[in-house]
Amino acid sequence: MSTDVADAAGGEGGAPVRAHEPELVQLLTPEGERVDHPAYAIDLTPAELRSLYRDMALTRRFDGEAVALQRQGELALWVSALGQEAAQIGSARATRRTDYVFPSYREHGVAWCRGVDPLSLMSMYRGVTNGGWDPHATNFHLYTIVIGPVALHATGYAMGVAKDGADMAVMCYFGEGGSSQGDLSEAFNFAAVNNAPVVFFCQNNQWSISTPYEKQSRVPVYQRAAGFGFPGVRVDGNDVLAVMAVTRAALDHARGHNGPVLVEALTYRMGAHATSDDPTRYRLAEETAVWERKDPIARLRTYLERQSLAGADFFAHVDAEADALAARVRDGLRSMPDPGPTEFFDHVYAGQHALVDEERAQFEAYLSTFEETTR
Repeated sequence: MSTDVADAAGGEGGAPVRAHEPELVQLLTPEGERVDHPAYAIDLTPAELRSLYRDMALTRRFDGEAVALQRQGELALWVSALGQEAAQIGSARATRRTDYVFPSYREHGVAWCRGVDPLSLMSMYRGVTNGGWDPHATNFHLYTIVIGPVALHATGYAMGVAKDGADMAVMCYFGEGGSSQGDLSEAFNFAAVNNAPVVFFCQNNQWSISTPYEKQSRVPVYQRAAGFGFPGVRVDGNDVLAVMAVTRAALDHARGHNGPVLVEALTYRMGAHATSDDPTRYRLAEETAVWERKDPIARLRTYLERQSLAGADFFAHVDAEADALAARVRDGLRSMPDPGPTEFFDHVYAGQHALVDEERAQFEAYLSTFEETTR
C-alpha cells in the first residue's frame, strides 16, 4: 500500500483514523496561509500554481455563463459547479492522460482539464447532442445523469484494466447524495475484492438537492471505505493544493496494484443544485456566508499575491481570457442548430425497432396538431 494513503487513512486495510492524525488534510488555509501535513507534501512551481488559479477561474466563468444562458432560455438545464472548483481542478490535474475518468454530471472543471470543450458540455444540456464528446479522445467518459451507477461503470472498467495489466488508474466522481445509493456499496465491494485500480472521489458539497448530509449518514463518507476493506481519506475540498496531493497519492496507490481508495473532498455547493432548484427555500444565508469565506479561488489568489508569485498583470490577463471564453461559449451556443424533434428516436437502438417506430408515429401525430395552417 502507498505509505501516504495508508497513513492518512489510518493504516493497512483502511482501519479507522488514529487519534493523533488530522481528519481533514489541508495545505492551504482559508486565509491563504501555507501549512504542512505529515503524510502529504506537494512542491509546485510558480507557473504550476498560476495554472491552477487560471483553470479554476476559467471554469467558474464559463460555468456562470451557462447559468445565465439557461435563464435566457438557451439551455434546458444547467448544473453549476460554483464553489467546487478546487475539488475538481485539483483532482483532475492529479491524473495522467492515460488514466480514465468517469464523471457524474457536474464535473465541468474536470472536463476542462481533460480537454473537453465547454461547448460540448452545453450541447448536451441544450438537447443538441446525446453526449457531446468522444470519450476515447480524452479518456473522459460521458456524463451520467442517473445518480449512483457511475461507480459501477468505473469499477467494471477498472477491473478490466487490471486484467489487461495496464499502467493506469480509474477516477470515479460522485456526490455525497450518490453515496446513499446502493450502487455505491456494490461498487465499493466489487472494487475491494477484485483489487480494482479505482479512486472513488466524492465531492461532499453538503446538500443532496434539499437534503443535508446529516440526514443521509451518521458517519463521514470517507469512513465507509473501512467497512469494505480499503483506505479512505478526507481532504479540504476548497484547498486545491491538498486535493491535488491527496489525489496523486490515491492514484499512485491504485496504479501500484493496491486496490481502491475513497477520497472525500469536503466542499460546498454555493449555487443551486441545478437551475430548476431554489436553495433559499431550504438553507440559510448564514451557512452560505460561512462557506463564502472559504472560497477556493480567493484562497489561492491570496497566497499567490502574498508570496509575490502573481501580480495585477497576471490576474488581469486571466480575467480577459475568461471574458473571451464566455463570449465564445455564448456565441457558439446560440449558433448551434436545433435538432429535429424526432431525431432522438433514431438512436434508441442500433437498428429499426417496431415499438420505437410506433412511438415515433404517435409523436409525429401529436406534433402535427401544433402546425400552423395556411389559407
